[in-house]
Amino acid sequence: MIEKAAYIKGLCDGLELDNSTKEGKMILALLGLVEEMAETIDDMQAKMCELEDYCEELDEDLGDVEEVLLDLDDEDEDFDECDGDCDNCCLDCDLDDEDEDEEYFEIVCPACGDIVCFDSTIDPEELKCPACGEKFECIVDEDDLKAIDGEE
Repeated sequence: MIEKAAYIKGLCDGLELDNSTKEGKMILALLGLVEEMAETIDDMQAKMCELEDYCEELDEDLGDVEEVLLDLDDEDEDFDECDGDCDNCCLDCDLDDEDEDEEYFEIVCPACGDIVCFDSTIDPEELKCPACGEKFECIVDEDDLKAIDGEE
């Protein structure tokens, strides 16, 4: 663009414009503007090329980081869930043989309808729904679990 602006300036110099006339002043002012714009555009293109190179380097570095992270995730993928076989498990879980035999109960909260799960360590006469916070009682019968009207 700088070369093209210089070419146009050379053409105007060859015309021998009179800079004392209104038309001559306007054409010379436009020519100066074209030169400034060409220099600015040239600088911007150089900076843009530098930024493109920098972005490519960052993209390559990020790709390397992703590969490392994805490889770690693939290795841990087999151990995301404990199957209860803690002898062959690398997860630090609290499951042991006593917990496997423990009995869990499920009941529908009479206030919000959410399912409340609890085990034998919780008193069924003083249940509190984790979803809505409503306290209610239930009767634990292994065959049939019944909720009693909620208390406030």
